[in-house]
Amino acid sequence: MVAYTQNELASATEISKQFGEYISKVKNGLVEKIGVLKNNKLNAVILSVEEYERMSEAMNLLEDISIYEEIQTRLQTSKKLLDGNDVLKKHGLSLDV
Repeated sequence: MVAYTQNELASATEISKQFGEYISKVKNGLVEKIGVLKNNKLNAVILSVEEYERMSEAMNLLEDISIYEEIQTRLQTSKKLLDGNDVLKKHGLSLDV
């Protein structure tokens, strides 16, 4: 779980009243993130565009690594290669439009 400092938390009401100020804090790097609280529960997080894009790229890279590792495992353990069309047929799918 991600930790938040006191100045990284704000109620949804506070955010709505001072939206520009909170966005400026994140944009200018005064805080890394702002946790938005609703009924005293963390409900959303405000991030800079740069931070969001960095996290999104990291998630894509992790997914690519996971796919690569799965392919490597299958190549090492499977003696029989599967035909893509046979797999589609087995599951009632087709590439035909």
